[in-house]
Amino acid sequence: MNQNKKLTPTENVHRRIPCGKKNKIERMKKITPIIFSLFMLLSFRATCLPKLSSFPSARATIFLDFDGQFVQSSSWNGGNSFYCTPSGLNDTQITEVFNRVAEDYRPFNINITTDSTVFLNAPLAQRIRIIVTLTSAWYQNVGGVSFTRSFTWGDDTPGFVFPDRLGYTPKNIAECCTHESGHTVGLSHQAKYNGTCTLIATYNDGVGSGQTGWAPVMGNSYGRNLSGWNNGPTPSGCTADQDNLSIITSINGFTYRPDDHSDDPASNPTLLVAENEQLSQSGIITTNTDKDVFKININKDGLLHLNVNPFSVGPDNEGADLDVKVTVLAADYSVINTYDPLDALNVTIDTTLNSGTYYIMVQGAGNLNTSNYGSLGSYTLTGTITPTGTLAIRDVKLNGKVSNGKHSLSWNIVSDEPVKSIEIESSEDGRNFSTFTRPATANSLFTYSPTVTGIIYYRLKVTSIKGETVYSNIISLKNSGKPSVVLLSNLIQGQINLQASENFSYRLADMSGRMLKEGKGSIGTNLINIDNSPNGIYIIQMNCNSQSITERIVKL
Repeated sequence: MNQNKKLTPTENVHRRIPCGKKNKIERMKKITPIIFSLFMLLSFRATCLPKLSSFPSARATIFLDFDGQFVQSSSWNGGNSFYCTPSGLNDTQITEVFNRVAEDYRPFNINITTDSTVFLNAPLAQRIRIIVTLTSAWYQNVGGVSFTRSFTWGDDTPGFVFPDRLGYTPKNIAECCTHESGHTVGLSHQAKYNGTCTLIATYNDGVGSGQTGWAPVMGNSYGRNLSGWNNGPTPSGCTADQDNLSIITSINGFTYRPDDHSDDPASNPTLLVAENEQLSQSGIITTNTDKDVFKININKDGLLHLNVNPFSVGPDNEGADLDVKVTVLAADYSVINTYDPLDALNVTIDTTLNSGTYYIMVQGAGNLNTSNYGSLGSYTLTGTITPTGTLAIRDVKLNGKVSNGKHSLSWNIVSDEPVKSIEIESSEDGRNFSTFTRPATANSLFTYSPTVTGIIYYRLKVTSIKGETVYSNIISLKNSGKPSVVLLSNLIQGQINLQASENFSYRLADMSGRMLKEGKGSIGTNLINIDNSPNGIYIIQMNCNSQSITERIVKL
């Protein structure tokens, strides 16, 4: 058996050990059935504990125990019985911890609960109790502790999380609860290696910042907003990848939740019906191939506004696990537009649509910090359809291309009335647009040399003489100016060849988001050796003072 401990954030910082260390139990033993004495706490605090369940119909259960527990277990405290005091958390903090952990396990057919009655009614070999307690002196220098695969032992051996060592912070306590319960359902720690397979950190602390800053929950996820399940290496070696999702759903007697919406627009998509012009739906992305498709019938030309937000516990998508990607399809299933902002987990859509049938497809996405492997969880879709009557402007189509260092935009407008004005709007994130230029209404082409680097998003705003305003589709074009770092070929064998006009840093990752190499380059020719890496697809990100460039590489 492996005993797993999760260290406190302070220890993460000062000792660079994020989640705990794994000790071997020298003597293998069979855990005998144990009988717990259930204590009724005679305080008002205990009677007010929120009783919450994430999926009451599921049989498999993880019990987050906040109100104290008498422990009799041969596995803990040298086999001596001991009493664990309550967590010291208030109802608001308990609810946040529950919501965060429940979202981590949302894709699976398992119930996260704070109700002991629900736990005791669950099958003995499909349940685990995680005791959140201030009684921590018996196990020093850790934020939590549990046994690997104890979820199926059938003897109610609990795991523990110690809030006093986690700063009483709901974020840290929840990460530790998921981490320790993750051990109980069969997962080991996940580590970070460099390109030569040298261990950098026993607990992978992830990469990035802001909403999309990511770390594996079985590593050190305290410092990143986006944490989740991962397919990456363990401390056993840089090629010893651990497929979290496959392990969780194959050895514990439960698998994924049933799919809640059709993946195929041609096969029974969920109908979105506007009530008083309001749209509302919800869903769960349960696997990284899951797609939820919704059908909208628009009877009159109008403005469609949609917000697709992942579950979160605070502003800026705090605590979200799902990075949302939304695709709008026409009646013939052709793609009208795809919305996948680089720096946010949610999607906002504002567009004008003619009457007809459309499909909205929601799925999990990857980003610069990780793949879509663990982009799973729940979301809400809300919005409005505002009829604009019979629009004089019936269609606006924007096209674009890059040629000789310039961006060329062209458009076609179908209108029953004269056009009063045309505005070209631009954006660096695909969400926040501002007017870039106002071409003459007789024009249908605009060409210029961009001065900013990276991807630029464009859309057209057209206003008729009657005051009606219609937006075009959104397109994206890369700045065609000479990049500071150039990848000479996307097809490689043993070495990546980069030519640079200024100093830069780089990060190389595989498609699962696992970091393989990172380092610095200088002006001139730079060769990065990946001879020891298997054939496949990789992502390299190069950062310098003037720009950030991301390229996909195929090793043959």
